[in-house]
Amino acid sequence: MMRLDHVSYAVGPDGMEATVERITDALGVERVRGGIHPRFGTRNAIIPLENRQYLEIVEVLDHPSADKAPFGQAVRNRSLVGGGWMGWCVCVDDLSPFEERLGRKAVPGNRKFPDGQELTWQQIGIKGLIADPQVPYLLRWNEGSDELHPSQAYPPEATLTKLSIAGSPDRVTEWLASPRVDPFEDVDVEWIAPSGTPGIMSVTFQSPKGNVTI
Repeated sequence: MMRLDHVSYAVGPDGMEATVERITDALGVERVRGGIHPRFGTRNAIIPLENRQYLEIVEVLDHPSADKAPFGQAVRNRSLVGGGWMGWCVCVDDLSPFEERLGRKAVPGNRKFPDGQELTWQQIGIKGLIADPQVPYLLRWNEGSDELHPSQAYPPEATLTKLSIAGSPDRVTEWLASPRVDPFEDVDVEWIAPSGTPGIMSVTFQSPKGNVTI
């Protein structure tokens, strides 16, 4: 199994609240306060989407973990150039083939809820995203996390319908090493030959305000 799990948007110079307000106003939806990722030195806000997907708005914190963790570094790097789309994440059942190919172990992630419950996962590939922002990072949710998945925070009001990516589908297929598996099963993808840095250029949603591209 391999599917698009979420897209990540790094906050701009105006900070988390202003960035979240701008995006939620554009889509006509509510947001959910996510929480802190203590291992990564980041925090996020969540917009649940249909098809068990979500939009994550993420901000780096003034915390030692952010200097050490690749995820914290990736968020900081994107925010320093004005914020915007940082990357996309693919969910898989088994990370071991990617660990073997990349020559390193996946790292654990966690986020605690106010009621004491904890969402946990393993992820790998952030260093690849930093080097080549068109490729996704990969994630496996730990057992028992189904009801805590960010897409379940409230009944979704929007659907991710299209990604515009500056890059090459061949490069992404090579990175995923799964030519027969399509992580974009319900999402249209427009590939653009990059004239600068590759990566997500825009994301289109079907929302209460119609088709909205951010």
